[in-house]
Amino acid sequence: MHKRLSIIFSTGLLAFGLSSGTVMAQQASPPNSVAAPAANYTDAQLNKFINASRKVAVISQEYTPKLETTNDEASKTKVIKEADDKMVQAIHAEGMTVDQFNGLNQAAQQDPKLLQRLQAMANK
Repeated sequence: MHKRLSIIFSTGLLAFGLSSGTVMAQQASPPNSVAAPAANYTDAQLNKFINASRKVAVISQEYTPKLETTNDEASKTKVIKEADDKMVQAIHAEGMTVDQFNGLNQAAQQDPKLLQRLQAMANK
C-alpha cells in the first residue's frame, strides 16, 4: 500500500529540539500496531530516530517555503509529493520504516520518560 505522508508539528519533538516537523503516515485504515513502551526501545533505535528526525526537519524547512509560495493545487501536490518522498528516503536511510518512525514519534509524545531519554541522547 502506498503511504502518503504529511508534515505535522510535534510538540514532543519540539520540546527537546530534535525537529520542527515529523512525518505521520496517513493510511486508509488506522495502524494496528501499538507503540512499544520506552523500556523496549534500544539506544540504537533511538539514535536512528533522532538522526531521521533531524533529516526530516531539514526537509520540512526546505519545502515549507516552496509550499507557501505555490498557488495552484497541482503544484502544491507536486511539492508535497517531493517532500514526502525525500522524508521517506531519509527515514529509510537511517534503517527505519515509516511505521517504526511514526510509532516511536507517537510513543515519545505519550511517554514522558521516553521523551526525557530522547532529549538526553539528542543533547550528547
